[in-house]
Amino acid sequence: MDVLVVEDDPRVARLVARALGEAGHRVTVAADGAEGLAEAEKGIHDVIVLDIMLPQINGFEVSRRLRAQQVRTPILMLTARDAVPDRVRGLDAGADDYLVKPFALDELLARVRALGRRLSQADGEDVLRAGDLTLDLGRHEVRRGEREIELTPREFSLLHYLLRHQGQVMTKDQILDHVWGYENEASSNVVEIYIHYLREKVDRGFPRPLIRTVRGVGYTIRP
Repeated sequence: MDVLVVEDDPRVARLVARALGEAGHRVTVAADGAEGLAEAEKGIHDVIVLDIMLPQINGFEVSRRLRAQQVRTPILMLTARDAVPDRVRGLDAGADDYLVKPFALDELLARVRALGRRLSQADGEDVLRAGDLTLDLGRHEVRRGEREIELTPREFSLLHYLLRHQGQVMTKDQILDHVWGYENEASSNVVEIYIHYLREKVDRGFPRPLIRTVRGVGYTIRP
């Protein structure tokens, strides 16, 4: 999963980011509320770990603004405050869960996993669709109309990422980060190559192409 950590304490941010990374998650760290809000508004993260006592914009307000914009990424609030009114205020602002400092990293990881599962179930994420294109995660199967399309694991991951963000334009850097992760040999050219591979398999022979290039920005899927 892709996890955004919004935490102004460098030591805590470092510990949380390291634990999440070692658990296999991709991690983005923001050091204040304004930076965290701007990053979260992109809608590309699976879970947000959000501190309350932040510079510029506090966590309550960050959560409230995200929900007002219909950004429904699950939020785990992380704070030293343990009073019941603060927990209620956080949940009322749109948080999905609450963890009080100091906390065990194993518990944080478990709560992040639970929030990720909740989002998947809410989205019906087992099957993603764009027009007559379907991607079935459980069966690891892709179809366009009645035709079954065989993809390599990397092509499948790339198509899954684009479908999860259907209608949004994803940059080459975002695609590299989410599909190739920390593989140093990957470059922006490899994204172009794999987009070409996908187009050959997913769009060729069909009257309406689904994979679009937005010149100077990136790629998107639109039915």
